[in-house]
Amino acid sequence: MSLDQLSKDLLKLANGIKDGKETKKFLKKEGVKLKNKTISIAKSRVKKKTGNYIKGIKLGKVYEYQGAYACRTYSTAPHAHLIEYGHNVVDRVGGKHEFKDGYSVFLSAKKDFEKEFESDTEKFLDDLLMNNGFK
Repeated sequence: MSLDQLSKDLLKLANGIKDGKETKKFLKKEGVKLKNKTISIAKSRVKKKTGNYIKGIKLGKVYEYQGAYACRTYSTAPHAHLIEYGHNVVDRVGGKHEFKDGYSVFLSAKKDFEKEFESDTEKFLDDLLMNNGFK
């Protein structure tokens, strides 16, 4: 392989990454995995099963943030922040009784998913290089 051919292959690879179709597809797939992990942690930790909290966990679109692609998992439930971070237990009159600790569902899912995401990213990059002629 000549130096000229190497530079052409690198340029092709860079344009493919910049275009981002495969990268966006990869991030969307990883986002689905993170959402499913978040839902499973929420089901195991949150004991009250009304269904609104679990149904509110959604996957966002892949977007560009500070020069890099990103995808997020979030909750649309109006009380999700109370479950995540904790809240004061209040009676009907407004008297405070105690503080209910949060379940940290999203934080735990993020920590659990980091290693899996790293290995999936390495595999994605290896496949991307293999598909573009690099061995």
